[in-house]
Amino acid sequence: MASPDGHALPEQVDPPTVSVGVAALDLAVAPAVAVAFRSDDHSVVGSGQQVCAHLGLDVPGLLAHHDLTGGTGQVIRHVTGDQRFPVLFLVALGAEPGDARRGGAALARAAKGFSEVAVTFADQLDDAELRDLVVGAVLASFEFHWRKDGPTSEPVRRFLLDTTDARADVVARAEAVARAGWSARFLATTPSNVKSPQWLADQAVAAGTGSGVKVTVRDERWLADKGFGGILAVGSASATPPRLVELSYVPPKAVAREGHVVLVGKGITFDTGGLSIKPGEAMANMKRDMTGGAVVIATLHALAALGCPIRVTGLVASAENAIGGKAFRPGDVITHVGGRTTEVTNTDAEGRLVLADAMAWAVRELKPDAMVDVATLTGAMKVALGLRTGGFFANDEALADLLAAASAACGESLWRMPLASVYEDKLSSKVADSDNGAGSPGAITAALFLQHFAGDVPWAHLDVASVGDALEDWDEWTAGPTGFGVRTLLSWLEQTDPLEGIR
Repeated sequence: MASPDGHALPEQVDPPTVSVGVAALDLAVAPAVAVAFRSDDHSVVGSGQQVCAHLGLDVPGLLAHHDLTGGTGQVIRHVTGDQRFPVLFLVALGAEPGDARRGGAALARAAKGFSEVAVTFADQLDDAELRDLVVGAVLASFEFHWRKDGPTSEPVRRFLLDTTDARADVVARAEAVARAGWSARFLATTPSNVKSPQWLADQAVAAGTGSGVKVTVRDERWLADKGFGGILAVGSASATPPRLVELSYVPPKAVAREGHVVLVGKGITFDTGGLSIKPGEAMANMKRDMTGGAVVIATLHALAALGCPIRVTGLVASAENAIGGKAFRPGDVITHVGGRTTEVTNTDAEGRLVLADAMAWAVRELKPDAMVDVATLTGAMKVALGLRTGGFFANDEALADLLAAASAACGESLWRMPLASVYEDKLSSKVADSDNGAGSPGAITAALFLQHFAGDVPWAHLDVASVGDALEDWDEWTAGPTGFGVRTLLSWLEQTDPLEGIR
């Protein structure tokens, strides 16, 4: 994990593993046991009833003692004094969508430092809730560190679920989704003195081992030969040149269906804003401006584990937007793949320039049935939606419906925004086909800019700038870069027919 400058990351914590078919009542000693109680009536769920009976535990009395209402996400750590079950975690479990994920996340945080936790209520959950439980427990355990003495805490090493082996596939798929989210967070959190375009490409290549994904890395010479004017301009001042990373997944013949999806990720490994320099505060978290690229990489490498039935290609347009004597300037005109030109009036609107090249290349060379780009693109999206909801645009109703359903199913909140053509004239330039700094409403004009590079392909644009960072721990999110978007894309692409209604 070393950078070209020799900076090496310390060893990171691993995500928890999850095992099925292990009941707490069958264990001679369980270091920690999780028992769930219903938020509405405080009744204990599943085999936790036997555990509480063994301990002679009065759950309502314990809740009253701790002055807890039993709202979802509340957890009590109770030291029992019992040799068999020395520590008990009481987890409030609601009945609303996502409550199992929130409960799993709360348990994971409360149980940090324990090697194993036996979960007594997994068998009482339906498949969607069980998946949520696993995803919440794994993702809430995420930690990145670069400390001399190691991480501040160790996540639970293994969760033991009291559900049958018949549900092992549900758990395995949930783990694949959670680990993909973990991977995207790791990539987005890695500091930019390690993370260059080449480092990001190397991570994509390394992750390809065993995932069935072929990874090809294109350098600056190839980009120049093929006319990637946007990526080359944005990366022109950096000591680390730009890269285009292509990841290719082909489904096994046993599950393969007709269809091809292209995912495009913004991979700006650090964004100073270029000569249109950002204020210091706005620059502080720009190591995560490649979140879209991280999402694409993590998604591609999880497709095989989820049995995605169609071909998927990922393109990560990666560059560092730096400042120097070779930096591109306001007033420059750049030529994208395919010949469309852009007048640069704001070098801090660089994400759309690199995405434009990759999208145009995909339409011309890869000929997808649908295309989705992912980017932390505009601060305007934060103004529109706050910090817990991402935005998306789409030029195709069926694709929009599929993404909205996937978002709702996985718990990544997305809100559809309008491709309002009334603002198209703001993109006009006196010297080029368009202006990259079209102004307010910023999220919409950015989407309109990108729409020109989608051609006739059904296309959606996920602007996740509003949810690229979590300011604090909440539910399954951990403070810092979020890797938002992985679960939505995987929830969509694992369907029996991800292109239903689009072809």
